[in-house]
Amino acid sequence: MQESDMNDVELLRGIDKLRKERSAVILAHNYQIPQIQDLADFVGDSLDMARYGLSVEVPVVVVAGVRFMAETVKILCPEKTVLAPSMAAGCPLADSLSAKDIRKLKEEYEGATVVSYVNSSAEVKAESDICCTSSNALNVVRSLENKDVLFVPDKNLGRFVQIHAPEKNVITWTGSCPVHDGLTFEEVAQAKNDHPDALVLAHPECNEKVLSLADFVGSTSQIIGEAQRSDAKEFIIATELGVLHALEAVSTRYGETKHFYPASTRLVCADMKEITLEDIYNSLKNMEYEIFLPEAIMEAASRSLWRMLSLH
Repeated sequence: MQESDMNDVELLRGIDKLRKERSAVILAHNYQIPQIQDLADFVGDSLDMARYGLSVEVPVVVVAGVRFMAETVKILCPEKTVLAPSMAAGCPLADSLSAKDIRKLKEEYEGATVVSYVNSSAEVKAESDICCTSSNALNVVRSLENKDVLFVPDKNLGRFVQIHAPEKNVITWTGSCPVHDGLTFEEVAQAKNDHPDALVLAHPECNEKVLSLADFVGSTSQIIGEAQRSDAKEFIIATELGVLHALEAVSTRYGETKHFYPASTRLVCADMKEITLEDIYNSLKNMEYEIFLPEAIMEAASRSLWRMLSLH
């Protein structure tokens, strides 16, 4: 039977069989489709995925996320075979800054400490002093002795850090996530009008006007954690729609009745949704697509990632 002829039940059975045969684990980002989140060995944000990849002693790791996430796992786990199920799953934010761009910025802002958001290419990480994620960006910047910080590539996350670390001089690149940056103040205001008792939980990649309406700002995993801890029963979620599945799953698991509303139905990352069950099946069956990076890039990027991880 060809993969294209298999239904979802058959694909899920095939994935489970191949996962055992390959001694593999599947990591899925919170933005993946519900079926992939449900089959994964681990679901989380980019930092949690990297940590889990480090913690498991298996030879093969399938990363159901965009390319930079698979690269990050490979950099941290060079001895493992790391597979990206779809090479079409990229990231416009990561693609907004090249190694050439960052070298030029380093010349322009000589002496500044370079902090690269994990949503960046391996080459950009290799040019950086330290990495960060949306969950630890503020702690990373505050940990630096240097006052001058070159923060790349997300301008909104950089602005959020500057507001909450006014003692630093945060210089940002012009990049942004089109999904988060495209969310408007008016959309969130309308959602608040429709659900007046709901708290707004927002991702720091959203623009400043949207964040001004938020009751809580954090990474996808932090949003899930806040919703779980909160006594509130209704929430407006200002991040990619895939998180709603994880939120509802957590609520059900703990027998709670909580309601989650998207800040906008437009909050869909097309790149994350590129990955299908068939892609996961083919990835395990054919061992595709394996992540390979130049040794020099691996070594330099590893230093900036491990410097970040050493703070926790």
